[in-house]
Amino acid sequence: MSRVCDLTGKRAMVGNNVSHAMNKTKRKFSVNLLKKRFYLPEEDRWITLRVAASTIKTINKKGISAVLKDAQANGLIK
Repeated sequence: MSRVCDLTGKRAMVGNNVSHAMNKTKRKFSVNLLKKRFYLPEEDRWITLRVAASTIKTINKKGISAVLKDAQANGLIK
């Protein structure tokens, strides 16, 4: 399973490790993904999503319904 946030589509970025001598080697910046259960009061059920920690902060601010609506508008969920 790829490490992609279910709601925002965030995925790993690629960059460089830079040594003191300025030697550069490729590295990967992984997404801080967590498996989290959310309650949907409109549907009276729980859903489990793999979301980034930053997305959890957004859900706490806006609410799960608004974030799901935005993800659906962006084509990330059906």
